[in-house]
Amino acid sequence: MGIFDKPKLRRGNKKKDTVPDDLWTKCPDCGELIHTLDLKQGHQVCTHCNHHFLMSAQDRINLLADPDSFVETEASLESTNPLNFEKYADKIAILKNKTGMNDAVVTGRVNIGRHPAALAVMDFRFFAGSMGSVVGEKITRAVEMATTEKRALIILSSSSGARMQEGMLSLLQMAKTCGAIARHNNAGLPYISVFTHPTTGGVTASFATIGDVNLAEPKCMIGFAGPRVVKETTHQDLPAGFQTAEFMLAHGLIDSIVERRFLRERIIQLLGYMMPGQE
Repeated sequence: MGIFDKPKLRRGNKKKDTVPDDLWTKCPDCGELIHTLDLKQGHQVCTHCNHHFLMSAQDRINLLADPDSFVETEASLESTNPLNFEKYADKIAILKNKTGMNDAVVTGRVNIGRHPAALAVMDFRFFAGSMGSVVGEKITRAVEMATTEKRALIILSSSSGARMQEGMLSLLQMAKTCGAIARHNNAGLPYISVFTHPTTGGVTASFATIGDVNLAEPKCMIGFAGPRVVKETTHQDLPAGFQTAEFMLAHGLIDSIVERRFLRERIIQLLGYMMPGQE
């Protein structure tokens, strides 16, 4: 063997230890790494800077509902493809498998602090929370149920707006949901709207902004069009943070900013004022 030839090293059978990909999460605001267990126990809120991460509909229901009180309604409603939009059905099938949901909102009967309510929770994971015919129909039916059964109405919004794959059928949901909420209001029943990140487009322009009380999570994005579109349309420089919850609070669109850990307590307090004696 030549003096420059070296025998190859033999590798042992022991595999290198690996760290699971989902063990740590990096905060997009402060850049700190957060242990997944700490994030879950803290309701998906950064333990360093209080950044509120996206949250699934089921986790939000668990956060708000009295134990074992939530009963889902209209769970079987599913989207069709009325415009024969290319690959729309395939995308819906993928999202159903990924999220375990049939569409971007979960609705049902619930008690919150023993107050009877109808609850609708949007989930941004499903088609960016876009509002198609099923989302609008489920919310409308939840509002009508609340009116018939004399329940408060609570909607947690998280949406990119109307779902373009359903065209005019998605835009019709704006008027339909608002009409149902008007009848609920005429019955003297309260509606609490909660903005979560992000709430934009046709959802902002319809049912999300017409609550008797409008609440929002800290720093969540609230708007109609994106900042680039607004700037190109108005031809003006936009103020810093003009689509944040803090900006909307200062200009009167929302009534209060509530951290996630205090949201259930705040809703119970409001329902105590708005529905006295219905515990």
